[in-house]
Amino acid sequence: MTPEPFVSLWPDPEALGPVTDLYELTMLAGYLAEGMGGKSATFEIFVRRLPPNRSFLVFAGLEQAIGDLSRLAFSNEQVEALRRWPAFKGLPATFFETLRRLRFEGDVFAIPEGTVVFPGETLVRVTAPLPQAQWVETFLLASLGYPTLVASKAARMVIAARGKSLFEFGARRAHGPQAGLLAARAAYLAGFDATSHVEAARRLGIPCVGTMAHSWVQSFATEAEAFEAYARVFPTSTTLLVDTYDTLEGVRKAAANAPPGSAVRIDSGDLADLAPKARAILDEQGRADVKIVASGDLDENALEELAASAAPIDGYGIGTELVTSRDAPAISMVYKLVEMEGAGRVKLAPGKKTYPMAKQVYRRRDPSGIFAGDLVARADEPAPDGLEPLLTPVLRAGCLVGRPPSIAEIRARCQAQLAALPDELKAPGSESHYPVVYSDRLEADAARLMHGR
Repeated sequence: MTPEPFVSLWPDPEALGPVTDLYELTMLAGYLAEGMGGKSATFEIFVRRLPPNRSFLVFAGLEQAIGDLSRLAFSNEQVEALRRWPAFKGLPATFFETLRRLRFEGDVFAIPEGTVVFPGETLVRVTAPLPQAQWVETFLLASLGYPTLVASKAARMVIAARGKSLFEFGARRAHGPQAGLLAARAAYLAGFDATSHVEAARRLGIPCVGTMAHSWVQSFATEAEAFEAYARVFPTSTTLLVDTYDTLEGVRKAAANAPPGSAVRIDSGDLADLAPKARAILDEQGRADVKIVASGDLDENALEELAASAAPIDGYGIGTELVTSRDAPAISMVYKLVEMEGAGRVKLAPGKKTYPMAKQVYRRRDPSGIFAGDLVARADEPAPDGLEPLLTPVLRAGCLVGRPPSIAEIRARCQAQLAALPDELKAPGSESHYPVVYSDRLEADAARLMHGR
């Protein structure tokens, strides 16, 4: 593991200031021009609604978001480029000097990574001078939305696999090279066992696995020669890809190989039919120790079906369906102003109502430890007896609070969180709704501000 407290997945983590939308910078300039630079503002991040066929989310991406936020800055080159843009024409030179010195110096409270969360709950609370708080909106949403989407998808697969090993194979299908890094991390913290992504494994200290491509088999005169050559080069850890030509004949050749390898991988076809036949061939050849790994556009529904059929598959390689979250590739995560100088702020647009004031989220469990419902309350309300507060401080005045958890600790938290989910929320097609309510004070604050507009 790296000795640094945060692992940045950016190529230049010291010049991330312009990784944002233009309107964040124009608003920043406008606040300064209007003398509002010293006003304190609180923004909150939450998810408006669950993606289709989801009953929960797993919050992820906080380590990179906070680590990069704490050193967010503009390089001199970037400032000089912005000075020449038409959007900033006429702004005083002091604005560009402000950009050179600009750092995030606010407070951040957040729900810990690996926590199961639900719509309408504050995930991150940012309190800072208004220009700073506005500046970081796009950056935070971009840092948190995709990892949360992938971790949530991964968690559904972990549940559906019923204890079978899961390997993240999605780098080549991710939406850009950095997305592959983010996806590998999100999948691992949600319960996947390893990744095929070499740089993600190196940076994050997680297990790296791999097999071979069909091109390896095609490069040799015969399938048997390809298997023999691979086993010679990698005698202690060999997974042989057996479906380049005829899958079951490939299994027979793998079973006859010396050494036979540690596993065979089936990447196509009817896995529920092929896996028992492959297992029988391996067992008949005295290869009971050789495992079967399956892959090929698998999602949580396919994993559930294979588990229900008791297919003798030991592990799964998951790529496209995970890193793209193909059935629900977007998440309605938003960043909204809730408080200015101690006064509440709301949004009243249809379908986009927000609640005012800084908030805390409390979780209730039943006597057996299963989640029973959440309460969203004002941050300054007395904590209800017996409920667990979820938001904790991570930055104070722009500085880290305490030691960030390791990825192993985040992974363990996620495992415990998934175990505490009500059973009705675990099925891939679950339409169940988890109870999230708002405190009477928040409801009264919202009503007062609505009627006052």
